[in-house]
Amino acid sequence: MDVFPDFGGVGAAEDLRTVIGALLMFALIIAVLMLIVSAIIWAIASSTGNPHTATKARLGAWVALGTAALAGTGVAWVNFLLGLGETL
Repeated sequence: MDVFPDFGGVGAAEDLRTVIGALLMFALIIAVLMLIVSAIIWAIASSTGNPHTATKARLGAWVALGTAALAGTGVAWVNFLLGLGETL
């Protein structure tokens, strides 16, 4: 007796790909905007001699950069996994 999963039973794989791609695109756009805002605040705080605000803005810029990198690669990763799942 051979038991195999029914991969055709999940018919919403294309809808799932679209929804996850849209959510990750929103995350990418927000992360890039926060990176721009944090970089501007970092520059202004550094030039006016406010080290505490410059440190917080620098941390915000690094977090936004990491989030943008994860969101950008997340779309490709999810599409790869969904494509791999269809071939099983």
